[in-house]
Amino acid sequence: MRPIADYGLLGDTRTAALVSSDGSIDWFCVPRFDGAPVFGSLLGGVDGGKFRLGPAEAARVVERRYREHCTTLETTWATPHGRLTLTEGMVAEVAGRLLPATVLVRRLSAEGGSAEALVEFDPRLGEDHDRPRVRRRGPTLVCEWGSLALSLGCDAGQCATVGSTTPLAITPGRPVTFVVTVAHREPLIHVDPARAWELLARDEAGWQAWSAGIDHDIPFRESVVRSLLTLQLLTYSPSGAPVAAPTTSLPEEYGGVRNWDYRFAWPRDASIGIAAFLNVGKVDEARGFLWWLLHASRLARPRLPVLFTLDGRPATAERTLRGWPGYAGSVPVRVGNAAAGQHQLDGYGWVLDAAWVLVQAGHPLYGETWRAMRGFADLVARRWTEPDAGIWEIRDDAAHHVHSKLMGWLALDRGLRIAETHRISARQRRRWLDAREAIGVAVNEHGFDRSIGSYTRSYGSHDLDAALLVLPLIGLEEPESPRVRGTVDAVRDQLSAGGPLVFRYPPGRDGLPGHEGAFLPCSFWLVQALACCGRREDALALFEEMLERASPVGLYAEEMDPTTGDHLGNYPQALTHAALVQAALALRGPAPRGR
Repeated sequence: MRPIADYGLLGDTRTAALVSSDGSIDWFCVPRFDGAPVFGSLLGGVDGGKFRLGPAEAARVVERRYREHCTTLETTWATPHGRLTLTEGMVAEVAGRLLPATVLVRRLSAEGGSAEALVEFDPRLGEDHDRPRVRRRGPTLVCEWGSLALSLGCDAGQCATVGSTTPLAITPGRPVTFVVTVAHREPLIHVDPARAWELLARDEAGWQAWSAGIDHDIPFRESVVRSLLTLQLLTYSPSGAPVAAPTTSLPEEYGGVRNWDYRFAWPRDASIGIAAFLNVGKVDEARGFLWWLLHASRLARPRLPVLFTLDGRPATAERTLRGWPGYAGSVPVRVGNAAAGQHQLDGYGWVLDAAWVLVQAGHPLYGETWRAMRGFADLVARRWTEPDAGIWEIRDDAAHHVHSKLMGWLALDRGLRIAETHRISARQRRRWLDAREAIGVAVNEHGFDRSIGSYTRSYGSHDLDAALLVLPLIGLEEPESPRVRGTVDAVRDQLSAGGPLVFRYPPGRDGLPGHEGAFLPCSFWLVQALACCGRREDALALFEEMLERASPVGLYAEEMDPTTGDHLGNYPQALTHAALVQAALALRGPAPRGR
């Protein structure tokens, strides 16, 4: 079993693959992020399928990295006679050319001497690990499952057999290139390996040009660029939906039941992405997230569903895959997400804050956009007194979560700010003002525990909640106020998981068996909070410690085991990378008040 952090991400903004340091693609869903896995051994075990290119004998990884400012991954091994390098990526830009939507390119090259490699190509589709119907078309392998087809081409002739391991000698100056293409309910297009390599090089140049447009005055720019590239890879380009992660059921605890499907789009994530991209100079990407949000929510307004499918539909029902052993024996393996039916008040705050960020940056809202935002604010004014499931989607009785109330206040506050330059009726304005005032009074009265000098997880509770780290950022109280500082200090102290790591709430207080790891976005939220409170040196030290916790190729999962440092949960996690960007921006300098 490879550690979760051992995997690199390959992607094309439609689907993604996870590849380990031994060159094995162990997770790859087709034709998109939430499709069925065709290589699924990460969760499906030996029957799940894989595609491995790597050394024939045990070899040491001497370097593994993404090429500068792009999404092409390189892994180099030291072999007995020289070095073997695997360079791989997926082609993102296929529009306007006769290309399949999915083009995966992998090249093996040797330096210093010949290297013995192995090719293991064993595609298995879906829940039942169905073997394909296989035929050859010249040197190309074609695998078919009804309306789905996959091809494997190689410029060294017939160098692979489905379901078996094939040896391959790689000599210096004569690299071997493999190309995988996928077709779903359309003709299968074969791409010559040499042509595929050219396409990957052109794609690489496109990513580098995109990265060059990111502001250059951001602290820790290399880490920020890698996070933004990851967020782009996790954005489903046909609709603009930001997928939370490309995986399902990677465990929050080895051998436990905390295994969820994150191959959906959360409005909260989209809203954080709007601010992240806008504040580094990527206006089109920020507007794209808002456009997706408007499209996805159109049928449910003014209610804002917790999550959507990639094309803006309600999430599928949650179910368990039969006979899947899971990662490290962690079952069940789930598809679908039951959180879709929850009421979460905080989502409205994130969305209206994102709209305000756009307006504040000089991008007025279109009429339809403003109508949607008014509807969201009206719903908050009407329903803020109700209990909700909270940001952490606890599968238990709803409660009056303080963070949810704060975000309800934020929704109304940002709605009122936008209304200063957009049309609104006097009656609507008064309704929002009254509700905002009432939320502030209620939170101060019921959400603050004087004995610990901090706001709490819910009314009447003594538990803390790391989501309260948003408090210095929203404007309800001054960042220098004793209540704000007391809350930040209490979260940092009482929810500490050691070093820079933070639990999102007291472990074991969520109604589920077992325990979870530290929640990585919370550490970056703590950096933001400290910076906003004027404690930049503390924030800077914490941020630097978190950068050291990244995977070898700069990626982050959702959680981390505080004892071992193992990454846990779905990977890579968009929310963690967006929080990293926001934390770096907070270190750049003071944000305008109310941001």
